[in-house]
Amino acid sequence: MEDTQIGWIAAIIIGGLAGWAASSLMKSDTGILLNVILGIVGAAVASFLFGLLGVSFGGWVGYLVAGIVGACILIWGARAIRS
Repeated sequence: MEDTQIGWIAAIIIGGLAGWAASSLMKSDTGILLNVILGIVGAAVASFLFGLLGVSFGGWVGYLVAGIVGACILIWGARAIRS
């Protein structure tokens, strides 16, 4: 397997874990696919926001934490828009 394929697989796995953790923390009822999307997009959002503050995440644990924080931000934002 090429490195890019492994990277995508790792991103999906970490994104899924991050999305699941965020949906559990935020008491959100989302499906598996949405958990993966929330985790991956959440990691990108959190990395961007924390990058503006000069904080960077590294390694798998850092990406997982960024994904959880970012997914929580996205869930909170979706709830704010709905209400």
